Amino acid sequence: LGAQLADLHLENKKRGETLLKEAGTVGMALLNSAFAFAVTVQVNDWQEDWVVFYARQRIQPQMDMVEKESGDREALQLWSALQLKIPDLFRDLQIIPALLHGDLWGGNVAEDSSGPVIFDPASFYGHSEYELAIAGMFGGFSSSFYSAYHGKIPKAPGFEKRLQLYQLFHYLNHWNHFGSGYKGSSLNIMRNLVK
Repeated sequence: LGAQLADLHLENKKRGETLLKEAGTVGMALLNSAFAFAVTVQVNDWQEDWVVFYARQRIQPQMDMVEKESGDREALQLWSALQLKIPDLFRDLQIIPALLHGDLWGGNVAEDSSGPVIFDPASFYGHSEYELAIAGMFGGFSSSFYSAYHGKIPKAPGFEKRLQLYQLFHYLNHWNHFGSGYKGSSLNIMRNLVK
C-alpha cells in the first residue's frame, strides 16, 4: 500500500516531466501550479500556492467553525500566531501537486485478492506529505507501509513539523464534527508549532 500510494503521489510529477519533454515548459507549469479538486464538499478553489491553499482552504474554514461554535479564545489566538509561522515550514521546498486520497486512515483501507484497496476519498491535488497526517492517526499503518512509501518519496527537511501542521486540520475537523474531545490535541499542535 505504501509503495502504491507513493506511485499515485508521483503520477502528476511524471506526467509533467513527459509534457516537459513533449510540449516544453508550458505543460510542466500547468501540472505543477494548481492545488485543489473540483468535486468535493470542502472549499477547493484552484490555487497556485500550496501554503495559501492549505491555510485558507483547509485550516481557516475549520477555525471559522471553532469560532462560530465555541468561540475558543486560545484557539483563535494560537491560529493568529501560527499563520505567521506557516510559510517558514515550507521554505526551500518545491511542492508538485499530487492526487491525494485525502482521508487515508486505517478505516478506509481493505484488501482483496488483488492487493490493497482504498475507499471513501476526499480527493484533491495537494502536497503528498498531507496524506500521511491522518494515516498516522487512529492506529496508523505498519512500519513497512512507511518504509515502502519513503523508499519512493523520501522525507524532506522539516517533515515532522509539517506533519503536525497537516494533522492539525484533521484534529480541528474532528473537534468541529465530533466534539471537544479533540480540542486538546488541536491546541497542543498549535502550541507546539508556534514555539
